[in-house]
Amino acid sequence: MKLIKTMALVLTIVSLSSCKNTKKEVSSENVSEEKKEIKKDKNMNILFVLTSHDKLGDTGKKTGFWVEEFANPYYTLLDKGATITIATPKGGAAPIDPSSDSPDAATEATERFDNDADAKERIANTKVLADMNPDDFDAVFYPGGHGPLWDLANDATSIALIEKFNRQAKPIAFVCHAPAALKGVKNTDGSPLVNGKKVTGFTNTEEAAVGLTAVVPFLVEDMLSNNGGIYSKKEDWAAYAIQDGNLITGQNPASSELVAEKLLESLK
Repeated sequence: MKLIKTMALVLTIVSLSSCKNTKKEVSSENVSEEKKEIKKDKNMNILFVLTSHDKLGDTGKKTGFWVEEFANPYYTLLDKGATITIATPKGGAAPIDPSSDSPDAATEATERFDNDADAKERIANTKVLADMNPDDFDAVFYPGGHGPLWDLANDATSIALIEKFNRQAKPIAFVCHAPAALKGVKNTDGSPLVNGKKVTGFTNTEEAAVGLTAVVPFLVEDMLSNNGGIYSKKEDWAAYAIQDGNLITGQNPASSELVAEKLLESLK
């Protein structure tokens, strides 16, 4: 009888100890989840860099930035609590590519932009890129449109800014034609930043499809490959984004959301 009582007592103690450990584990999991939530909702300062160029070569037509490539990432990040600053080489109004503002190019994000007076005001009054300091931001994002092929690809301020973000190992993201801004960007050893890195961007066949192969100063796909990038793509107009370290690139307008999601994930 004594033996039975002793065994019962031991089992009770073991049971209580197990319950305590379980509570500790549950408590630990809760704390971990809380930390994740805090991290997810932390303040993110992101710099958006748009083109100032509005002439489509010698065609007499207008170009600029592509609305979807700005609007989708803008709202994806803004809705997660990001603080976004918008800058252009010249400051002031960032030109919108008229083709991206047509009914055929409309998306949920562009329609939201069309009804967002605050966002439109910010596009009309962008900051001067030369006044921006990478130390003040957690990441930088470049929307596309054909404009960057003429200005951001050769802009010394933009090049230096990307190089500093890269040295600080902060996320640098580009979509569609925006990887053009990487054309002259170097690593600390003087090699092209994209050398040996997985990248994507507007394809040669997509450029041919819009009839601008002979108009643009260079083809994004060719430039990335010639600079040593490990270029990959999906079929024309398919959503595709790739990340290599802190470098994030997207193939076309449909890839905007994927790029924004990868950027957001990198900031968690």
